[in-house]
Amino acid sequence: MNPARRATATAVVLAAAGALLSAVAPSASAAVSCASPVYQRQFFANTTFSGTPKKTDCDSAVAEKWGTAAPATGLPKDNFGVRWTVTRDFGSGGPFALPVTAQDGIRVYLDGSRKVDLWKNVSTTQKKTVNVTIPSGRHTLRVDFVNWTGAADVSFAYTPRTTADVDKVKPLVPSGASVSYDSATGRAKVSWSKNQEMDLAGYRLYRRLQGHPFEAAPLATTTATSYTDTTLPVTGETFYYEVRAYDKARNESAGTADKPVTTADRTAPGAPAGLEVTDASERDGLRLGWSAASGAASYRVYRAASATGAYALLGSTAEPSYRDATAAVGTTYSYRVTAVDAAGNESARSAAVAGKRRDDTPPPPVTGLKATPTDYGFELTWDQNPATDLLRYSVYVGMVLSDGEESVCSASETAWLTPDVTSYRHTTVPDGDQRCFFVDAVDSSGNSRYKQTGEADVVVATELGTPEEEGTEPEPTAGGAGA
Repeated sequence: MNPARRATATAVVLAAAGALLSAVAPSASAAVSCASPVYQRQFFANTTFSGTPKKTDCDSAVAEKWGTAAPATGLPKDNFGVRWTVTRDFGSGGPFALPVTAQDGIRVYLDGSRKVDLWKNVSTTQKKTVNVTIPSGRHTLRVDFVNWTGAADVSFAYTPRTTADVDKVKPLVPSGASVSYDSATGRAKVSWSKNQEMDLAGYRLYRRLQGHPFEAAPLATTTATSYTDTTLPVTGETFYYEVRAYDKARNESAGTADKPVTTADRTAPGAPAGLEVTDASERDGLRLGWSAASGAASYRVYRAASATGAYALLGSTAEPSYRDATAAVGTTYSYRVTAVDAAGNESARSAAVAGKRRDDTPPPPVTGLKATPTDYGFELTWDQNPATDLLRYSVYVGMVLSDGEESVCSASETAWLTPDVTSYRHTTVPDGDQRCFFVDAVDSSGNSRYKQTGEADVVVATELGTPEEEGTEPEPTAGGAGA
């Protein structure tokens, strides 16, 4: 409330070019602009509000106790009138109470329609409260007060009725909603304009992940017109915000239009699982395979000399498999794999798996095989095989089968010999039967030329008879026939 002050006109005399100029301050009735929701107040020296107001000023509230004194300098203490006018935005409107007290008369108007009428000369203060429903938007309230005789006092207010059983009007949707995102901090700031509801209690902020509905509970509740979300996951996903206003009766507005923000992606995929060696051939290299990791755009393969050794990046692949063509044959390595997403975030490393590139190359063929018949079998000899990883010699003994056009040695493994042995004695009943022989070299990886190709250098020999039956001993037979 602003008390009335004496308005004094001051004459200013100026000398200009030998003439006297007189400037007078504006009169008390000059136009006064008051910013809503402050009232414009006008004083009249009559009870009919006629003529030019004696004084116009701004007043924050209608609440005066002038008693028997004049309300302002230049006005009478009786038979005067005071008018308050305000135009403001009532938001969504709703139920309001209009309480008044006055001695003497008071009238209240809403958009020109009279809502309170206590218009009589009284010797004591009269009181009344009128309940009205104010529509949404901007409306004008006017309060007319007159004092005919005696003491003068007046008060007026417009107050939202906020109990849930009375107020069923939802607030207006907040306007001006916007969102900004700081990729450096991963924070989103949501801002909106102040709601015009007089019974506003605050705002509720909701957030949802793209493709999902909003949660029933709000992300935050605030009385401010902005909120900084510090809980956004930095996953490269899109989230949406909406703001809703709520009043003291707990009525909640509809939400603002969804405001999207796409976060920075700093979240790595999960580590790949199921890493295993799927093949370790000499020709193709050592192959690894694993289960695809969700969100992975590619994978990185690391190799070390042992499970606890230092792992170095070996290569990358877009598929959940990798071929190590650089692994040395026969050397055991340990491997681990990571998943990398489109933003370059790398997962933790998988569990380690060990693998060794298999030796698929058989030793050279055994050369120099000779089969010498004896009285009681055969003496086999051959050249030392040059393979450095030789594990053994496999001696095959069989019989020659012939269909008249082609002969075949049908043999089976008879003996395994260590790499330092290059001879073998095969004994049979000395009945002069024919036998076929070949020797195969097998390395430490189990490679065998005969088992890979089905071919071998075969020698055929006929066993000697008993000494009484055979007077001469035949020459040894060298290898060369096909198996």
